[in-house]
Amino acid sequence: MTATVGDLPKSVLARGFLLLDAFQTADTELTLAELADRTGLPKATAHRLVGELVRWGGLERAGQSYRLGLKLFELGQRVPRRRDLREAALPYLQDLYESTHENIHLAVPDGEHTLFLEKVTGHRSTPILSRVGSRMPVHCTATGKIFLALGPLAYFHRIAAAGLARKTARTIVAPGLLRRELDRAQERGYGVNREESEVGVAAVAAPVYDSHRRLLAAISITGSAERLDLDRLAPAVRTAAFAVSRELAGSR
Repeated sequence: MTATVGDLPKSVLARGFLLLDAFQTADTELTLAELADRTGLPKATAHRLVGELVRWGGLERAGQSYRLGLKLFELGQRVPRRRDLREAALPYLQDLYESTHENIHLAVPDGEHTLFLEKVTGHRSTPILSRVGSRMPVHCTATGKIFLALGPLAYFHRIAAAGLARKTARTIVAPGLLRRELDRAQERGYGVNREESEVGVAAVAAPVYDSHRRLLAAISITGSAERLDLDRLAPAVRTAAFAVSRELAGSR
């Protein structure tokens, strides 16, 4: 959705962030015209700011287009929560991959989305859309359902009031039905997604807590809806999530 002139931030820094945030999960490269259109910035302003971002390393030239630069990757590696979580979780994510050969995610809540901090996958894993740094709606993902089920009730109401977008024919878009699904997830200690965000793809997720028993993240196994027995895999993902929680508590 393109911003209008009146919606645009005044500061140069904020406008630069707009350009970086214009890149969506599926975007590898964007032209200057696309960046200007998505941000609502005048093309001349976008051109000037893009030049500054290229010099800083936040963007890189790719012919007539631009792509996100390595400077952003370097900064991302320095984020304490990402680094500590990744270091604690990675051995357990790898164990889950070795036992399932499916996609293993570590995710954190990010407003209306679940944000994937880490992904362990391989050539035998079911091809799926997710990648590190990508976001998906909380209401139709296994990790997102964990955040909704175990988070404040006000969080659920805010997500429901914003509208539950339909991603597939199996997406739960009725708030009452979703609430019942979340209550089941809370009772079982794990959340599931049965082709609700991507056709042919299913997932099961369990919560990770910090040293104060606050919900911090979720771990999931994601793969073929035909092959995965989610209820059978639930104990494995719950065990991994518990181990990461214990690791985080012991590091404090």
